[in-house]
Amino acid sequence: MTGCIALIVAAGRGTRFGGEVPKQYRDLGGVPVLRHSLAAFRDHPRITAVRAVIHPADRALYDEAAAGFDLLPPVNGGASRQESVRLGLESLAEIAPAQVLIHDGARPFVSASIIKGVLDGLAMHKGMGAIAALPVVDALKRASDTSPLGGLVAGSIERHGLWRAQTPQGFHFEEILAAHRSAAGRDLLDDAEVAAAAGLGVMLVTGSEDNTKITTEDDLRRAARLAEAALEMRVGQGYDVHRFAAGNAVMLCGVKVPHSRALEGHSDADVGLHALTDALLGAIGAGDIGQHFPPGEARWRGADSAPFLAHAAALVRQAGGRIVNVDVTLICEAPKVSPHREAMVRRLAEILGIEPGRCSVKATTTEGLGFTGRREGIAAQATATVRIPPPT
Repeated sequence: MTGCIALIVAAGRGTRFGGEVPKQYRDLGGVPVLRHSLAAFRDHPRITAVRAVIHPADRALYDEAAAGFDLLPPVNGGASRQESVRLGLESLAEIAPAQVLIHDGARPFVSASIIKGVLDGLAMHKGMGAIAALPVVDALKRASDTSPLGGLVAGSIERHGLWRAQTPQGFHFEEILAAHRSAAGRDLLDDAEVAAAAGLGVMLVTGSEDNTKITTEDDLRRAARLAEAALEMRVGQGYDVHRFAAGNAVMLCGVKVPHSRALEGHSDADVGLHALTDALLGAIGAGDIGQHFPPGEARWRGADSAPFLAHAAALVRQAGGRIVNVDVTLICEAPKVSPHREAMVRRLAEILGIEPGRCSVKATTTEGLGFTGRREGIAAQATATVRIPPPT
């Protein structure tokens, strides 16, 4: 096979990190850390496919992190990172890609330019690997002991020619597979050392300070600041109208409100949820509600509108975004909305999977003017604010 497969190593238990959830599944900008890493390679035009190596106990966490991504099925790792990489490589033997990039799942900010640099380095030389790395710029000191405070300075280390290894680390597939098979049972630092032990040369390609590995809670906090800074704010708006028909209740923002009439529509005619669905879809440039749930399809006749809104929220998450707040205004002379406002806010929060404090429901009239003033129907307008990664 030609092409390059990205092997994302995420089988570690994060003993240095602590906590009940392994670090690669902790929340970062509203999605698991691992999802950022998977997305970076999934979206790169020179990556043919992506496979993760995971711990068997983490399959449910992985499925959530990778939801909506078209990836190769994950494989289980081993007792060490080196063994996990080897097992991942063995799983690709039947596919036999020309190249493989090996990346730590806990490095969520690998950029497209770093991936390109490693691939370009691989293309330059057959029989040689290429890894992302950074030259050491700080003065290096040797401590007199290993106490928590670092002890006394016992000497300096010449930093000229020293680099800090990062991932991805790229190799020609057959060569790195053979190298890992030969190194089985040994305790080598990384894949570059495995390659060197097999006599393979390894090029250094400039990485990035942002391409950090999350190892501690402090790392996660710094990563959260980076993730927040990388997002852009988007605002979407939606508008919907439904006429009154015979009935004794209307659905508004997911709540059944008693009334002398019902609303007419192909689904349950919930103008609030419909307008908000369009607002979320608009914020991420994903079309409108009719494209996702065509009104001409019989399966949506009389359907609950909550899944429409939940679908839009899921698309926001799949795009790496998060909902900041939503605001719905219901426009009608009747029924009275205020007695049901709190229930509507709670229902919106439940459907969207966000805090009630991020949801607002208001109501107004048109002072007897227009079709709503004549009590012919109900209108709704909505806005949604999301934070989302900018397009690449």
